[in-house]
Amino acid sequence: MHEMTIVANVLEIAHRQAAGAGAARINRVVLEVGRLAGVELDALRFCFDAARGGLSAAAALEIRDVPGRGRCPNCNGTQDVVELAAVCDACGNVLDISGGGNCACCR
Repeated sequence: MHEMTIVANVLEIAHRQAAGAGAARINRVVLEVGRLAGVELDALRFCFDAARGGLSAAAALEIRDVPGRGRCPNCNGTQDVVELAAVCDACGNVLDISGGGNCACCR
């Protein structure tokens, strides 16, 4: 379950930032998660609830959904995608994924 690793890293960063700012608590953690990132949102919420503590003991988790987007290098059209291997609805060419993934180029 890589969601626990994600949550552990996010909380470590949040705690470090809060402590550096002299905050007494963390009220909310906001994450943008791409639909194509391979992250199970229910598992992420479960892990967050299990892992929070200290400054983040009462923190709420807000997840912002980032839709998958693709751009066609042939006709330049864009469309929503639900998988990493997608073809253009207009011309059938393979799309370049430009949103909703977990790498820097797909955010």
